[in-house]
Amino acid sequence: MKNDVFVVADNVLSPIGKTTIENFDQLKKNISGVKKQHKPAISPRPFFASLFNEGDTNIEPGKTKFEQLLINSIADALQNSSIDPTDKNTILIISSTKGNISLLDTEEHTADLQKRIALSTSARIVAEHFGFINTPIIISNACISGVMGIITGMRLLRTGQYENAVVAGADVISSFILSGFESFQALSPQACRPFDKSRDGLNLGEGAATIILSTNEMHAGNIKVLGGSVSNDANHISGPSRTGQELSFAIDHSLKEAGLSTDDIDFISAHGTATPYNDEMEAKAINLSQLQSVPLNSLKGYYGHTLGAAGLIESIISIQSLKDGLLLPTPGYKESGVTQSVNVAADIKSIQAKNFLKTSSGFGGCNAAVIFGK
Repeated sequence: MKNDVFVVADNVLSPIGKTTIENFDQLKKNISGVKKQHKPAISPRPFFASLFNEGDTNIEPGKTKFEQLLINSIADALQNSSIDPTDKNTILIISSTKGNISLLDTEEHTADLQKRIALSTSARIVAEHFGFINTPIIISNACISGVMGIITGMRLLRTGQYENAVVAGADVISSFILSGFESFQALSPQACRPFDKSRDGLNLGEGAATIILSTNEMHAGNIKVLGGSVSNDANHISGPSRTGQELSFAIDHSLKEAGLSTDDIDFISAHGTATPYNDEMEAKAINLSQLQSVPLNSLKGYYGHTLGAAGLIESIISIQSLKDGLLLPTPGYKESGVTQSVNVAADIKSIQAKNFLKTSSGFGGCNAAVIFGK
């Protein structure tokens, strides 16, 4: 018999709020962090993104902005829980796609810099800040890192190896990252429009998020992580599957693990990057899994694509939607632009929901799906 995995506490730290509740309140007012940015240190040209303002983050000596965001997010989540990071039964999992890669823009390229940039260095700094005993686990698998971190935490807790998992993710936007997406011609010159006929690319975003999981029965009344799965389509280094079969595979296996049918899924939090190929693939996958009539949203129009934090931010906001009975809209969506129809939410609406599905995809053909429920 599998151990139930409960959500104990969470935090979303973004340009529109420092806590999950602050963020959700802003989203209910349709307030987005995405706007036209003029940041010569990142790009000589204006671009649309969701970025923290200068001075939003007070960085402690010896730490980087990336590490400070993780620390601030974890601190808030821990404060709202009884979880002890110094307990041997607690594991820290950190998800990120780029970590401290921004240091390449400002520092001399030396062996010491390579060591400083390593995600293992950041994980150690964060773990030591809170006194975590166990060596932290790092998940860096492109843009599914946040969802994969949740799935990894769920699996570790179900084995009984640990009782608690603190899963945190963050990414910071730099010229290195922006120019990389520009080289793929993946950035939109306007606010992004997931699944829309006029979509023309994504917006990037900064943020951090933390979700604390536990198998302790004292949390038995909480939302649960019911199942999750990861797949890879091996199609192309940056282009997703042409068929959506591999993401559908992850969705179907998540449903099987959760012991649910398609009828049990009340809404979908999609990856929804607003790139032509990702949204098309995701729509095909959702149809293959017979979920095309289920209400769906993408939060990229509020946060931009926050890379390693995206799966965590969007899962946590969707958990809040489950609690509040509110399905948030998909900013920028007006008319369907995918060949296989999906039920995109264009407006905020009240829902009676028990379970939701979160999907995610990334470079290298990686896909992930996770299901949460009451």
